[in-house]
Amino acid sequence: MVKLNYQGHSCFIIDDGKKRIVVDPFFTGNPFTKLKPEEVIVNAILVTHAHPEHLGDAIQIAQQNKALIIGTSELINYCKSKGASFVHSMHIGGSKRFDFGDIKLTPAMHGSSSADGFATGTPCGFLIKIGGKVIYHAGDTALFYDMRLIGEMNDIDVALLPIGDNNTMGIKDAIKAVQFLRPNYAIPMHYDTFEVIRADPNEFVKLVQSTRTQGVVINFGETFELPGK
Repeated sequence: MVKLNYQGHSCFIIDDGKKRIVVDPFFTGNPFTKLKPEEVIVNAILVTHAHPEHLGDAIQIAQQNKALIIGTSELINYCKSKGASFVHSMHIGGSKRFDFGDIKLTPAMHGSSSADGFATGTPCGFLIKIGGKVIYHAGDTALFYDMRLIGEMNDIDVALLPIGDNNTMGIKDAIKAVQFLRPNYAIPMHYDTFEVIRADPNEFVKLVQSTRTQGVVINFGETFELPGK
């Protein structure tokens, strides 16, 4: 069984019973998590972009677990400059098989710069194939029409979509993204961390009912188990 544990903002721990990965490991300063970075045990870290609430504790977690940080080449170069020893650089459209599963980088319409002011290239989303499931983590993004292509080319089990507006898609655009992607499940993320991105995930789930997709809210710190093997 593949399990998605939501730690708030865009941070998910994904576990297939054999391997664990974390996406956007924002623990220090995250108001919705009780986990400390030193408590996070994973085999890999996926980072969508370098904004501090997404890059988060990636370097510390990578070093203590000897786990790869995976992201775009500019972001990985930045991580290396900050002391990261375990890294793997990719770029938009590229895919690779790792021991935990397959990763493909997708576009994301956003920006990427570090807390200390360095530009770190292009942001991304991830198509993650793990434990026989396909998970699409959209990253921080606006709605874009190529999401329809992503949905046509991939049988997506679950899409993790930002709904907080202001910096990313809001709920209305996220519903259109669901229509493009056609996942079995859609889970909202990137909301309520800051006042400017307050949003109601239950409103998103209610509107998703008009599609073929089932909407699911994972409460902060809780886990959703995908059906099937």
